[in-house]
Amino acid sequence: MHIVYSALRTQLKNGKAQPINQELTERYEAYQATCNKYREEIAAIQKYMPGWAPPFELKA
Repeated sequence: MHIVYSALRTQLKNGKAQPINQELTERYEAYQATCNKYREEIAAIQKYMPGWAPPFELKA
């Protein structure tokens, strides 16, 4: 999830990090809020499927 966050948060442009598409940032924030809300359920699933995370579609 950290990699997705980093990719959404910034993009390199002329050697400087710039915020990218507002819609993608909002989608990621909603994804993160949902994961936080259901963290106990996610942890229960991960007991049987280590490394599992809810899917996040990155469409521009």
